[in-house]
Amino acid sequence: MTGVGPVVVVGGINADLKARTSAPLVPGTSNPGTATLTPGGVGRNVAENLARLGTPVALVGVVGEDTMGTLVLEATAAAGVDVAAVRRRPGPTGSYTALLDHRGELVAGVADMSATDDLAPVDVPPALVASAALLVLDGNLRVDTFAAARELARAAGVPVVVDPVSVPKATRLAPELRDLRCVTPNAEELVALGGAAVLHAQGCALVWERLGAAGSRLHVAGSPPVEVAVGVLEAEVVDVTGAGDAMLAAWCHAVLGGAGDAEAAAYAQEAAALTVASPLTVRPDLREMLAR
Repeated sequence: MTGVGPVVVVGGINADLKARTSAPLVPGTSNPGTATLTPGGVGRNVAENLARLGTPVALVGVVGEDTMGTLVLEATAAAGVDVAAVRRRPGPTGSYTALLDHRGELVAGVADMSATDDLAPVDVPPALVASAALLVLDGNLRVDTFAAARELARAAGVPVVVDPVSVPKATRLAPELRDLRCVTPNAEELVALGGAAVLHAQGCALVWERLGAAGSRLHVAGSPPVEVAVGVLEAEVVDVTGAGDAMLAAWCHAVLGGAGDAEAAAYAQEAAALTVASPLTVRPDLREMLAR
C-alpha cells in the first residue's frame, strides 16, 4: 500500500554557478555578463519545488563538509524540505557550472557529481521510503543505489517516478527502469532507452516524453497504448535552468492532489513556463503564480 508520508526524493545536491553573457556569446575570449551562485542539483531542485508547492517532501543525498554544503542545506531546509536524511561527507559539495547565452539558453555545462557518487544503498532509509507517498529518483544516482531504492519502494508498494537526466545516465540505468509509475525522458533519452514500448514492457505505466519548446507527449501503457500530446505555454526565456525539475515536481504535486496524468502534465508545463521566465532555478512564488 502506498505510504501517506512525504514525497521522498533521492538524488543530486549541488551548488550551481550560472554565468550568463549580456550580449551574443563570442567563443574563445572573455565575455561581459553576470554570475550567480545558488543551491542546485536535480533531486534537490525537485524537492524544493515540491515544498514551494505545499507538498511535504524529504530529501536523501550527500553534500560535503564544506561551507557550500552548509549553505545549500540551510537554504533547502528554509524552503521547507526535510533534509534529515542528507549525509555530510569529507570533501567538497557537488557543483554544476552553466554557461548561458544572452537569451538564457544553455551553451555548456560542467557537473561535478562526486558527492552524489558517494551515495550508497545503505544511505537510503528503508522506513522513510516505505512511508512515502511517492519516491522520486534522479539519474545521477549510482546504479546500485538506484536499484536499492527502487526495490525498497516496490516492496512497500510505493509508486516510483524517475528523471533519467541525460542520455549517458539513461543508458546506464536502462536495465533498472522497471515497475515505474512514470519515467520522464526527453526525445534523445527515450531513443537511448529503446522507446516507449520497451519501457512499457518493463513495467513503466507512463512514459512522459519531454519535447522542449514543442511541449510533451504522454505514452500511456495499455492494450493498445495511448499517446496524448500536451502543448507548451508561451514564455519569455530568461533562464532555462531548472525548468524540467519544476515540471516533475508540479506533476507529482498535481497527481497526489487527484489530477489525472494529462491534467497534471498541463499543470507541469505551466510550472516550467513560469520557471524559464525567472532568473531563479526554483521560483519561491511558484505556488502563488500557478494559482492565478
